[in-house]
Amino acid sequence: MTAGRLHVVATPIGNIGDLAPRARAVLAAAALIACEDTRRTGRLLELAGVERRARLLRLDAHTEARAVDRILAALGRGDDVALVSDAGTPGVSDPGTPVVAAAAAAGHPVVAVPGPSAALAALTVSGLPTDRFTVEGFLPRRGAARAERLAQIASAPLTSVVFESPHRLLALLDGLVARCGPGRRVAICRELTKLHEETWRGELGGAAEAVGEPRGEYVVVVEAAWPEAVEDALVIDALHRHLAQGRTRRDAAQAVAAELGVAPNRVKRLAATGGAGTDG
Repeated sequence: MTAGRLHVVATPIGNIGDLAPRARAVLAAAALIACEDTRRTGRLLELAGVERRARLLRLDAHTEARAVDRILAALGRGDDVALVSDAGTPGVSDPGTPVVAAAAAAGHPVVAVPGPSAALAALTVSGLPTDRFTVEGFLPRRGAARAERLAQIASAPLTSVVFESPHRLLALLDGLVARCGPGRRVAICRELTKLHEETWRGELGGAAEAVGEPRGEYVVVVEAAWPEAVEDALVIDALHRHLAQGRTRRDAAQAVAAELGVAPNRVKRLAATGGAGTDG
């Protein structure tokens, strides 16, 4: 008997046109589709023109443990199973990780069918560094667990990606300002891939006013913490060195921030008070 394969299928986060041809083919051929919401996935199949031959199995936070047994049984019969979430990539702030782990442990092939991801979409349009990042997903709603996660984001030496609903967005921004300070850069992405998609980029201190009344789903991308251990004199010396090479004060400040790993706002302030040269 041919071994059944578990396909981890990314689905659109808002725009049906983002469903990849390969994902459509896998969904059409699967004997079982494990999904968060059977109605929502049924609607996706209808919009994608996929004939619904597969059984839909609910797999969410409440049913995940029971669903694993049914999925392993299907794989054991040689059936191919598709794993999807309501939107984006399963296992990334969505159910799916225990299923993948169980299938792999049982010796079944696990195949990625990559595609849309809210975290990567927001990261790539944020304008913030993408070489190192962490996906925080949805933070705990209250208490010590939430405070701890906010503190970790504030001190993280890499870009942080946070998901948030509209009615909790302003509270998230308040918490980030309190922990990170108003000068930390942030990108706030709303309704990614949808008709009213928009991204605001700026500093945390002005984010709440820029957002106004939150509507839709949000992904918040937060700049990494910048080390401040470098003495001002070293920053100013580096500024003079770059200015002597003919760079404008603005370009020199950007180069020094990257070179020494210090906050861009700090370098700009020192460029204005401790460096000389032309603005540009």
